[in-house]
Amino acid sequence: QVQLVESGGGLVQAGGSLRLSCAASGRTISRDRMGWFRQAPGKEREFVAAINWRGESTSYADSVKGRFTISRDNAKNTVYLEMSSLKPEDTAVYYCAADRTVGLWSPRNIDEYDYWGQGTQVTVSS
Repeated sequence: QVQLVESGGGLVQAGGSLRLSCAASGRTISRDRMGWFRQAPGKEREFVAAINWRGESTSYADSVKGRFTISRDNAKNTVYLEMSSLKPEDTAVYYCAADRTVGLWSPRNIDEYDYWGQGTQVTVSS
Protein backbone atom coordinates (compact mmCIF):
# COMPACT_ATOMS: atom_id res chain seq x y z
CA GLN A 1 0.00 0.00 0.00
CA VAL A 2 1.04 3.56 -0.64
CA GLN A 3 -0.39 6.74 0.85
CA LEU A 4 -0.42 9.97 -1.15
CA VAL A 5 -0.79 13.42 0.42
CA GLU A 6 -1.19 16.56 -1.68
CA SER A 7 -0.24 20.02 -0.48
CA GLY A 8 0.36 23.50 -1.84
CA GLY A 9 -3.15 24.50 -2.84
CA GLY A 10 -4.68 27.83 -1.95
CA LEU A 11 -6.31 31.01 -3.19
CA VAL A 12 -4.53 32.97 -5.91
CA GLN A 13 -5.41 35.73 -8.35
CA ALA A 14 -5.65 35.09 -12.07
CA GLY A 15 -2.20 35.08 -13.63
CA GLY A 16 -0.56 33.82 -10.46
CA SER A 17 1.37 30.64 -9.76
CA LEU A 18 1.23 27.69 -7.39
CA ARG A 19 3.35 24.61 -6.84
CA LEU A 20 1.56 21.47 -5.73
CA SER A 21 3.37 18.59 -4.07
CA CYS A 22 2.39 14.95 -3.69
CA ALA A 23 4.30 13.14 -0.96
CA ALA A 24 4.16 9.35 -0.91
CA SER A 25 4.68 7.08 2.06
CA GLY A 26 4.35 3.39 2.82
CA ARG A 27 6.52 2.31 -0.10
CA THR A 28 8.61 3.86 -2.84
CA ILE A 29 6.84 5.21 -5.91
CA SER A 30 10.03 5.32 -7.94
CA ARG A 31 8.73 2.56 -10.22
CA ASP A 32 5.19 3.97 -10.51
CA ARG A 33 3.64 6.11 -13.17
CA MET A 34 2.16 9.24 -11.60
CA GLY A 35 -0.68 11.53 -12.59
CA TRP A 36 -2.52 14.68 -11.57
CA PHE A 37 -6.27 15.02 -11.98
CA ARG A 38 -8.71 17.74 -10.98
CA GLN A 39 -12.39 18.02 -10.25
CA ALA A 40 -14.40 21.23 -10.37
CA PRO A 41 -17.80 21.61 -8.66
CA GLY A 42 -20.50 19.77 -10.57
CA LYS A 43 -18.05 18.19 -13.01
CA GLU A 44 -16.33 14.83 -13.38
CA ARG A 45 -12.71 14.31 -12.48
CA GLU A 46 -10.49 15.14 -15.45
CA PHE A 47 -6.92 14.46 -16.48
CA VAL A 48 -4.33 17.20 -16.00
CA ALA A 49 -0.83 15.74 -16.37
CA ALA A 50 1.15 12.51 -16.05
CA ILE A 51 4.77 11.37 -15.89
CA ASN A 52 6.42 7.98 -16.28
CA TRP A 53 8.67 6.42 -13.69
CA ARG A 54 11.96 7.89 -14.89
CA GLY A 55 10.45 11.22 -15.90
CA GLU A 56 11.47 11.07 -19.56
CA SER A 57 7.89 11.00 -20.82
CA THR A 58 5.10 13.41 -19.87
CA SER A 59 1.55 14.05 -20.98
CA TYR A 60 -0.67 17.13 -20.53
CA ALA A 61 -4.26 18.08 -21.08
CA ASP A 62 -4.63 20.66 -23.84
CA SER A 63 -6.16 23.10 -21.38
CA VAL A 64 -2.97 23.28 -19.28
CA LYS A 65 -0.25 22.67 -21.87
CA GLY A 66 2.38 25.39 -21.75
CA ARG A 67 1.24 26.57 -18.31
CA PHE A 68 1.65 23.52 -16.07
CA THR A 69 4.71 21.33 -15.57
CA ILE A 70 4.78 17.92 -13.91
CA SER A 71 8.00 16.60 -12.42
CA ARG A 72 9.18 14.05 -9.89
CA ASP A 73 11.99 13.52 -7.42
CA ASN A 74 12.19 9.80 -6.77
CA ALA A 75 14.83 10.27 -4.07
CA LYS A 76 12.23 12.28 -2.12
CA ASN A 77 9.33 10.03 -3.11
CA THR A 78 7.51 13.15 -4.30
CA VAL A 79 5.74 14.39 -7.43
CA TYR A 80 5.14 18.05 -8.26
CA LEU A 81 2.81 20.12 -10.37
CA GLU A 82 4.01 23.64 -11.13
CA MET A 83 1.18 25.87 -12.28
CA SER A 84 1.57 29.31 -13.82
CA SER A 85 -0.66 31.81 -15.63
CA LEU A 86 -3.56 30.46 -13.63
CA LYS A 87 -7.09 31.08 -14.85
CA PRO A 88 -10.41 31.03 -12.98
CA GLU A 89 -11.32 27.86 -14.89
CA ASP A 90 -8.38 26.11 -13.20
CA THR A 91 -10.32 26.25 -9.93
CA ALA A 92 -10.77 22.68 -8.70
CA VAL A 93 -9.67 20.09 -6.20
CA TYR A 94 -6.41 18.62 -7.48
CA TYR A 95 -5.65 14.94 -6.89
CA CYS A 96 -2.42 12.99 -7.13
CA ALA A 97 -2.58 9.38 -8.32
CA ALA A 98 -0.19 6.44 -8.69
CA ASP A 99 -0.26 3.62 -11.25
CA ARG A 100 1.59 0.53 -10.04
CA THR A 101 1.02 -1.62 -13.13
CA VAL A 102 3.68 -2.74 -15.60
CA GLY A 103 3.13 -2.71 -19.35
CA LEU A 104 1.03 -0.56 -21.63
CA TRP A 105 0.05 2.80 -20.20
CA SER A 106 -2.85 5.11 -21.00
CA PRO A 107 -1.98 8.09 -18.78
CA ARG A 108 -5.19 10.05 -19.45
CA ASN A 109 -7.43 7.18 -18.32
CA ILE A 110 -8.56 7.60 -14.74
CA ASP A 111 -8.99 3.82 -14.43
CA GLU A 112 -5.24 3.28 -14.89
CA TYR A 113 -4.49 4.57 -11.41
CA ASP A 114 -4.48 2.42 -8.29
CA TYR A 115 -3.93 4.90 -5.46
CA TRP A 116 -5.27 8.39 -4.85
CA GLY A 117 -4.63 11.24 -2.46
CA GLN A 118 -7.37 13.21 -0.72
CA GLY A 119 -6.88 16.29 -2.88
CA THR A 120 -5.90 19.92 -2.37
CA GLN A 121 -8.11 22.89 -3.23
CA VAL A 122 -6.94 25.43 -5.79
CA THR A 123 -9.06 28.56 -6.18
CA VAL A 124 -8.25 31.21 -8.78
CA SER A 125 -10.03 34.55 -8.48
CA SER A 126 -10.72 36.83 -11.42
